Amino acid sequence: MLAQIYHNPNIKASSQKAYSNVLKNIGISLTVAATSNIIVVMLHKAKSTKHLERIVRGFSNHRRIEIMGLLDKQPELSLSQIAKQLHINLKTAGEHVRRLAIAGHVLKRDDAQAVRHKLTGRGKLVLKFLRTLE
Repeated sequence: MLAQIYHNPNIKASSQKAYSNVLKNIGISLTVAATSNIIVVMLHKAKSTKHLERIVRGFSNHRRIEIMGLLDKQPELSLSQIAKQLHINLKTAGEHVRRLAIAGHVLKRDDAQAVRHKLTGRGKLVLKFLRTLE
């Protein structure tokens, strides 16, 4: 659990709930407690078996593991660069990257010409775990 304390008279507790749906989608619940002008925001990481299943299913394919390894060596690759380096179809690469992003292993960043991809902290931990199994 992570707790942040904000001391700001202009912040209202209701404004802190704006990101609660986004956090909920990645398995984090948000608790906001407000007293006068002090707001405490606590993040709780979901530890259900369904959440763990979503994480594991995100990397449960040899192509996805290859993509994670490639992004570990060369971050900020576009989808076409990933497909070209792994010698796979662009649609196949897109679907695997999409599933990695849903599971929280890959972060997408919009660039002027293309969408760039890199591993998240969770993705790096998963890759480290997979390397211990080799």
